[in-house]
Amino acid sequence: MRLRHIQGAEETIASSPFVIQEPEHHRGTWNQVFGNSHPLEIEVGMGKGRFIMEKASASPDINYIGIERYSSVLLRGLQKRSEMDLENIYFMCIDAKDMAEIFAPGEVDRIYLNFSDPWPKDRHAKRRLTSPVFMSVYDKILAPRGVVEFKTDNRGLFEYSLESIPDAGWEITEYTFDLHNSPMAEGNVMTEYEMKFASEGKPICKLIARRTSTCGQGPA
Repeated sequence: MRLRHIQGAEETIASSPFVIQEPEHHRGTWNQVFGNSHPLEIEVGMGKGRFIMEKASASPDINYIGIERYSSVLLRGLQKRSEMDLENIYFMCIDAKDMAEIFAPGEVDRIYLNFSDPWPKDRHAKRRLTSPVFMSVYDKILAPRGVVEFKTDNRGLFEYSLESIPDAGWEITEYTFDLHNSPMAEGNVMTEYEMKFASEGKPICKLIARRTSTCGQGPA
């Protein structure tokens, strides 16, 4: 589906105090940006931001960064953010493939992937956020005990991920094909898409992955 561009979105993002401009300049010093040494968690493809802002509101002792590459989508998140009193969240308008230039090894504690673009054609497989290409990026920035959490309504993408993630040298520690009717539902925070799909009775898939000893690019 083609996104409708909102006129002036780029200018609004460039002037927003909630968006980090030139984030590569903060690589290795994100604790200084937040003014504390709390754990750092990021959401890749935050959409309108309901998930990550609810997480930030519920956990003030964790720092959050929402990443969204589409300016018109991020703009909606900024409008929501302006209505909330939060000190532990910032946003970036970047491509996820560049994250290793923005975060130092071990600097991120958890990565959330929620309802990512499935890129259904085989020739586009390496664009999927659970492909070995992107798992390699996550490996470079996650802390030693860091994890990736992935949710999707797309059964094909989930089955692909169940194979591609271990192939990239990671261990899937938990997974379910029906999140809302599983033990993994405890503490679950829903995104805008998830709320819509849940209201339609559509099952949500979720997995949690961490490195294995064969995944060697990140810090030991």
